[in-house]
Formats: sequence, structure tokens, C-alpha cells
Amino acid sequence: MAQYLDPGRVIMGTFGQIFIDGVWQSNLNHLEANVEADKRELNLVGTEYTVFKLGRKKGTGTMSGYKVTSEMILRGFGKFNIIHKLDDPEAYGFERVELVNCMVDKIQLANWTAGEEVQEETAFTFESYNLLDPIVAS
Repeated sequence: MAQYLDPGRVIMGTFGQIFIDGVWQSNLNHLEANVEADKRELNLVGTEYTVFKLGRKKGTGTMSGYKVTSEMILRGFGKFNIIHKLDDPEAYGFERVELVNCMVDKIQLANWTAGEEVQEETAFTFESYNLLDPIVAS
């Protein structure tokens, strides 16, 4: 008989946390981080396929949430680390990933509308990452 996915094991972002240089950012409610590889195309003899060699990697991300302080303006373009924790009480465990040497792409000085909560979105790059705690199915 086929083994089906237990729907309770699907991870919801509700219990996610973002820490910048060790300080919990409870105002942030979205984080996306990606690593993109520059694959070098090689044309080799003896094969009819183009093959690829892994080149440099580029880490990019975006974090967003509610504006509460001027911290991101005060931080400027200085480097910082982010640790994100993705947790769900029904999951197999939690995952923590550290994004190393993050630097913002631009500093948002103003973006507001009367009668609405002020949202703050920050795009950034990072130089490496560490998988601190992986989620492993038991």
C-alpha cells in the first residue's frame, strides 16, 4: 500500500523567525533567499551534449514586514548576518539557515500612504550560507 504524506508535516510559515545579528525581528513576516549558480557551458569532444561546469554563485534575498523603527536606515550599507528559523509544531523538526555577510541593495527612506500600515521591503545580497539545523523526516 502506498504511503501518503501526512498533511500535518507540511510546514507553515506562521512560526518563522528572522534574526539580524542575533536580534529577533518580530516585525518582519516574509523572507526569501536564493543562491544562483553561474554554470559555464562547455563543448567537449566525444559527446553530442553540451556539458556544464559550476562557476561562481550569487546569493540574493528579500525581507519585508511592518516598519517599526529606523533600524534599516541607521544600519546603512554595512554588512550583517541573518539567521532564519522555519518551525511548525507539527513538522518533523525545524530548520535554521544562516545568511552570511548580507548587504542591502537600497535603503528605503519613505514609502507610506495615509490610513495604511507602513510596509518595509529590503532587497539584499549575501556571500555564503550555513545550514545550521536541517529538517529530517523520521
